[in-house]
Amino acid sequence: MVDVDEAVVCRLKKGNQEFEILVDPDKAWKFKKDELDNLEDVLAFPEVYHDVRKGEAIPNDELQKNFGTVDARKIAREILEEGELQFTTAQRREFVREKTKEIADIIARKGINPKTNSPHPPKRILNAMEQVGVKVDPFENANSQVEKIVKDLKVILPISFESVKVRIVIPSQYAGRAYSEIKRIFKESAERWLNDGSLELIIQIPAGREGELLEKVGSITKGHFTSKIIERSG
Repeated sequence: MVDVDEAVVCRLKKGNQEFEILVDPDKAWKFKKDELDNLEDVLAFPEVYHDVRKGEAIPNDELQKNFGTVDARKIAREILEEGELQFTTAQRREFVREKTKEIADIIARKGINPKTNSPHPPKRILNAMEQVGVKVDPFENANSQVEKIVKDLKVILPISFESVKVRIVIPSQYAGRAYSEIKRIFKESAERWLNDGSLELIIQIPAGREGELLEKVGSITKGHFTSKIIERSG
């Protein structure tokens, strides 16, 4: 049951007309992300309006003309899938928080401090983002916002995006497991089996993921491996 007092409007414009439905804000957002499909859980009322506040139902002939059907549930699904959801202030704040964390994780994974050749922890990046007052769009793809945000961060935080090519040699007793697990996680890699049964991997990754790679290999081999950066680019 949708709490009408907490419900928000989802709106779709067709031509010069606007069509609105009243929905649960959290469930509607899950519906738009394909995490929920049951329309009954989303709708406050199975009705379509030009203006929810006025509560005037739309004649069937107008619905048929604009949507090719008079079935309110089918129309509501189209409005949800294609329309604009009027989020609450609390929702927007949470979306910004989640997107900000996602962007910080991307920068930490792909970028390094060029002075030390080591990655910046996500917490350091989050603090810097707050300090310079970066503007995060909660509905824009995180990767597409990274370049601008990194430019803003460079005022107070040295960051460069580099990739490294790492050579790793794994003893034969760990090679089988290492091959399947590392190839699954680090896809840009080439392998060669050496005469003694050990496995040589050449893996190209963002410089910020080097620690993640070495930690993974170390856990599989109990620390019995060798590694060397053979190339840097960026």
